[in-house]
Amino acid sequence: MSEDWFARRTHHWDDLALSTLLERKRATGTTVSLVVPARDEESTIGAIVTRSREVLLETAQLVDEIVVIDSDSADATYEIASDAGAVVHRCADIRPDLGTVPGKGEAMWKAQFVTRGDVLVFMDADLVEWDTHFVPGLLGPLLSTPEVLLVKGFYERPMLAEGGGGPYDGGRVTELVARPVLALDWPELGGLVQPLAGEWAVRREHFASLSVPSGYAVELAALIDTLETCGVDAIAQVDLGRRAHKHQTLHDLGAMALQLLAAAERRRTRSRSAGPDETRALRQYTGAEGALRVHERTVRTGERPPAATVPGAGVA
Repeated sequence: MSEDWFARRTHHWDDLALSTLLERKRATGTTVSLVVPARDEESTIGAIVTRSREVLLETAQLVDEIVVIDSDSADATYEIASDAGAVVHRCADIRPDLGTVPGKGEAMWKAQFVTRGDVLVFMDADLVEWDTHFVPGLLGPLLSTPEVLLVKGFYERPMLAEGGGGPYDGGRVTELVARPVLALDWPELGGLVQPLAGEWAVRREHFASLSVPSGYAVELAALIDTLETCGVDAIAQVDLGRRAHKHQTLHDLGAMALQLLAAAERRRTRSRSAGPDETRALRQYTGAEGALRVHERTVRTGERPPAATVPGAGVA
């Protein structure tokens, strides 16, 4: 990405006043769905839904619906999100004829069948430091620039642990995997501050044209595919301030990294996924008091086809 792109396509969350956003939303007839994919997030989902409903849907009327996609939660995520005012769907219950697999990307892909917005705004369910300005910030470029199809958020993302760290130290997989992969094969995307950010927005029609990895590679894949099909100017990014969330274990990050590398390799070689059930084996190690333990895990690396191509798609 050139400095020119960075100047033209990098925004701040308060560049546009709420009144301006609402005026443009009405003028264009755009509808907005806020989608929150969630798995075992009972400690955070209630506050996210309640605050978003009160501010964005009922008061500002910037969002037309709040939809939580519950991905096989074993806790009270479904009930808490529903009580807080979201429309909640269990991922496995959406288009059961298509089957279901675990994963964030799967939940986001299936959201297309149960939402109605012209624009989908995605927000992670594990946020502990955030505010509702995330949503209008992401909508700004989409409501003001017709050629923009996908908007990524970026923010200070500190480590929530003893000793802290720098303002961007929370993105370990971004720095160790995603950014090097982009530097090697898609340098045009190097200007993105946080390519794996879970807060992003996309036009429904465009998202329906994209293949979607079932796991954590959905954001990286969407960026690469948008670049290759529509060009870099179809992408924008917005500074959302500060965000903090719970962090994964190192072994879980290893599985996420494998999913990212598999999605990148598929796009580098222009090969197709064998389907959502495709997996790779990952061997990891732990040790305590001289005893080495081997952990074998199966990591899902498959993808869903573009929703627009699914027979009887019925994309809302």
